[in-house]
Amino acid sequence: MTEPSHAVDARSVSMVFNAGTSGQVDALVGVDLVIEPGEFVSLIGPSGCGKSTLLRLIANLLPPTSGEVFVNAKPASQARVDQDYGMAFQKSGLFDWRTVSKNVELPLELKGWSKTKRQARAQEMLELVKLPDRGGHMPWQLSGGQQQRIAIARALAAHPPLLLMDEPFGALDEMTREHMQAELLQICAATKTTVVFVTHSIPEAVYLSTRVAVMSAGPGRITDLIDVDLGRDRDEDTREGDEFYKKITEVREALRGAELTGPPTGIDDR
Repeated sequence: MTEPSHAVDARSVSMVFNAGTSGQVDALVGVDLVIEPGEFVSLIGPSGCGKSTLLRLIANLLPPTSGEVFVNAKPASQARVDQDYGMAFQKSGLFDWRTVSKNVELPLELKGWSKTKRQARAQEMLELVKLPDRGGHMPWQLSGGQQQRIAIARALAAHPPLLLMDEPFGALDEMTREHMQAELLQICAATKTTVVFVTHSIPEAVYLSTRVAVMSAGPGRITDLIDVDLGRDRDEDTREGDEFYKKITEVREALRGAELTGPPTGIDDR
């Protein structure tokens, strides 16, 4: 029986900016990370540790200086061509001149889907993110949390098996942020999507993740991989449980150790 492929497999990945100059920055060094299908893995660490850089290497938005990155058993460059992942950032990145539905349809247009299929899929995604009646609205008519939901809907519209998220809730107020976290878990459960999630928030990482990857100060390395066994059905009671607070403490202590493993790089999460 064939073993299922890893969703992400980073092997001895290093990233150097401005190599050979006085401004050389060793952003990442020797990063190894394997993520299985269906996992939710958060990357957390001090500013400048290379969390966002690692996410961009997985997405093939940057080539690594050394090492290899595979997505669904393919080189990351091929996975990008095959559109094996969707991305969501801190800013929703919606186009103001397109309706909400047209924003969700955009990746489907790029894949050559017919108008009828695009419209049906967009409506399906709007229902998934619980905004079924907002398709005709313009992005500026929505709240920040609603815009982020639309961005997630767009990222998932083409059925990507992997979702890459770079602090997507960082600009939201605390109550909206917690609501969006709960919504994201429901969406991922419904779609069986693997997620790699960058955050600075320890409680957010613990609440969302099956594992938390703790990264050191630059040059960035993964110093700890912490399993988070809080069950699949997480809710407000989860946030009040003893195990939740134990895991927050475990991640916080791992971060304190990571901060001592190297000097700051002077960059802010390239």
